Amino acid sequence: MTAVRVLVGTRKGAFILTADASRRDWEIEGPYFAGWEVYHVSGSPADPDRLYASQVSDWFGQVIHRSDDGGKTWNTVSNDFNYLGEVGTHQWYDGSQKPWEFKRVWRLEPSLDDPHTVWAGVEDAALFRTTDGGETWEELPGLRHHDTGPNWMPGAGGMCLHTIMLDPGRPQHLTIAISAAGCFRSEDGGASWTPANAGLVSKMLPDPEAEVGHCVHKLAFHPDHPETLFMQKHWDVMRSDDAGATWRRISGNLPSDFGFPIAVHAHEPETVYVVPLKSDSERYPVDGKLRVYRSTSGGDDWEPLTRGLPQEHAYVSVLRDAMAVDQLDPCGVYLGTTGGQVYVSPDGGDHWQAIAEHLPTVLSVEVQTL
Repeated sequence: MTAVRVLVGTRKGAFILTADASRRDWEIEGPYFAGWEVYHVSGSPADPDRLYASQVSDWFGQVIHRSDDGGKTWNTVSNDFNYLGEVGTHQWYDGSQKPWEFKRVWRLEPSLDDPHTVWAGVEDAALFRTTDGGETWEELPGLRHHDTGPNWMPGAGGMCLHTIMLDPGRPQHLTIAISAAGCFRSEDGGASWTPANAGLVSKMLPDPEAEVGHCVHKLAFHPDHPETLFMQKHWDVMRSDDAGATWRRISGNLPSDFGFPIAVHAHEPETVYVVPLKSDSERYPVDGKLRVYRSTSGGDDWEPLTRGLPQEHAYVSVLRDAMAVDQLDPCGVYLGTTGGQVYVSPDGGDHWQAIAEHLPTVLSVEVQTL
């Protein structure tokens, strides 16, 4: 492994940043799909040259693109997601008389061992899958038609299915998260689903401990320990040690436990990263200081990481998909901001440097270790 490729989705296109293992000097390519909102760019773990991108506009609707050469060229795929006759709509014909419409694809999660299979999470919340590289898609209707569906409500960003986690040891085991419905688990490849929200408390709900309705912002886990999940909730940082069956709060000594992203160190399953924001109404860093917080104890205590990050007048945010880690040693941590900066820490968070500035608002950051 001698290089890293950072895939960045923004409000006005996608960018690809590359560097060698030192992660000091970076090349920036793009924008790809200039002017389009690119919600997510993802690479296949099974084929480093296979990339997928989700782009959307209010005028043309939803399009999925695929690259087979590491982002040098792109082809439009996903005819099922294309504009189908009405400006700005993305229609899915599910057998009913009237087609079901969704707004955008938030998440593209490629299979761990097959570059042609990809899962897609959309808004309003539903789950799709392709097995032919995005040419055709099928919905897994068991989620959208779940008995608890009438109690799901959109968060401020919409009712989006934003997290899809695949268990490396159990191919049929899926964990997803929806804002604002909560977490769900499937043991049969997505055919049926069980809510996984026990222990979550949301004071804004009529029943704060309801089975569903919780605004989960992001989930993360270490692939060697898939039973241990970490969650950044609307308020609260949470942990589960039974694959989501029950949760407990680990916000500890954070200055605020409101935030969006959460990530786990590539080689240390108990090392976790979050980016606290002041509040759900003031969505910028506490005291105007951009600080990543790290726990090396699985959430028992947290330390601020500041070296190289702006510590005054920093009123940017880091969105739910805008933090990631690489697989190098030492582990690199990456984050993108709503101000258009992309930062890297090549030493697990101790020191940071900006590797891109003045990009459009960063929506997602993914990293490939090549």
